[in-house]
Amino acid sequence: MRREQVFWGWGEPGAGPSLPEHAGEILRSELGVSGEVVSRPVELDAIALPAPALPAGLRERMEAVAEVRDDVEARVLRSRGKSYLDLLASRAGDFASAPDVVVIPRDARAVAAVLHACSEYGVAVVPFGGGTSVVGGLAGERGRCAALVSLDLGRLDKVVSIDPWSLIAVFEPGIRLPEADAALRAQGLMLSHVPQSYEWATVGGCAATRSAGQTSTGHGRIDEQVVGVACVAPSGALSTLDAPASAAGPSLRELVLGSEGTLGVITSVALRVRRRVEASYDAWSVESFLAGAELLRTLEQDGIAPDIARLSDEEETRTSLALAGTGTVGRRLLGGRCLLVCGWQGATGRASAARKLVRGGALPLGPSPGHAWEKSRFAGPHLRDDLMDRGVLVETIETATTWSNLERLYRAVLAALPGLHVGCHISHLYPTGASLYFTVLGAQSDDPVAQWGAFKAAASRAIVAAGGTITHHHAVGRDHAPYLGDEVGELGLELLRAVKTRCDPAGVMNPGKLLLD
Repeated sequence: MRREQVFWGWGEPGAGPSLPEHAGEILRSELGVSGEVVSRPVELDAIALPAPALPAGLRERMEAVAEVRDDVEARVLRSRGKSYLDLLASRAGDFASAPDVVVIPRDARAVAAVLHACSEYGVAVVPFGGGTSVVGGLAGERGRCAALVSLDLGRLDKVVSIDPWSLIAVFEPGIRLPEADAALRAQGLMLSHVPQSYEWATVGGCAATRSAGQTSTGHGRIDEQVVGVACVAPSGALSTLDAPASAAGPSLRELVLGSEGTLGVITSVALRVRRRVEASYDAWSVESFLAGAELLRTLEQDGIAPDIARLSDEEETRTSLALAGTGTVGRRLLGGRCLLVCGWQGATGRASAARKLVRGGALPLGPSPGHAWEKSRFAGPHLRDDLMDRGVLVETIETATTWSNLERLYRAVLAALPGLHVGCHISHLYPTGASLYFTVLGAQSDDPVAQWGAFKAAASRAIVAAGGTITHHHAVGRDHAPYLGDEVGELGLELLRAVKTRCDPAGVMNPGKLLLD
């Protein structure tokens, strides 16, 4: 088996960044918490799981084609993803919904056999890749099924082919992004997709959740990187060509992208890749968040936006500098302004963008803040574990809208989260609009599950009312499923249900996600 994350948090035990020593003082002054460790996750050997409850004969069917595990560690590690609510439950030792068994196939043929058997027996299947879902996408929802199988795709981790002439690489779904990048590096190539979950996310998981990444402004989201896909459903197999374009009817590839394991299991992904180039950075301070957003709009619409653009609002800028230990210096440097980091994978547009930024009132800060961001850009999920140890509510909310509606949506989300520290950044630009990514901090109440549930519902209702997307980065999963109809309409839901019924007639594929039962 490949390396595993800790069951109660992010990353491997003892590996990865932690809060700086001065963080306790900041937490006391900003959030009103003690800053001391007030809780620890339950130990693995203290967790008791329900006995596996598979129908008679199913285990034997699956063991004929794949490894089947029912030990506590295997089941616990595949019980859920990494949202705040997921981690609250894991830290408390609540694993009542753990899968009955973990099934580990080695190839697409075994995947098909497992899905066919589970469909025949009416057993739910939750596909598992990197385990990084933050919207309840891996929750052990059984729907009408009496038992649940976690289908771990970790052994489908091969590089199928690399075509440097066409700049296309084909991967099995379980390969993690760093391993895929390492294989490409040997041929002078690189992925164009770097989400914050990069260290653990898999190629198949990114495709299944229509993931966005930190270079999406320059190179597009994962759906713009995928040129071909193969998927196995309980009722059969679907595959598309990796041709650059086709006019052959509605895109079947688009049905698979973002389907979140509710139709079937992705078994291969053909990705557009790029020539390898190192990024360079510029950092700027801008007068305000909204003034910075206007500058980014003009850069994007003029075709000179950076490949990586990250504009933090006043609160996120202030909090980030304080936690980094440069609060006094940073505040003097920025003077209450907002931090803008621009990254360039190549020089195209860089000089023109700099001139436009200066004309718009941006002050250059040099490359150092940008390189500091690059060095720490995967740290957030690790730091969340330390914050939860100290009784801090910490979660994110993301959405997207048009440029003309951005201020309205921004203010609506802030208003929906009173009493919390809420910072926001823009990190994905389009000619027509941008994403908004909110980081939420607060003191945990005596009932943190209900506390966050109320805030999340309020923010989601505010997003819908203000005309934002219910998700831009993180997919739908279980948490956003109640709001999908607000975005796609009732006919849209009916069409998706019809596709699911055709692909998964027994309704065993990832119940309760994307589409409410």
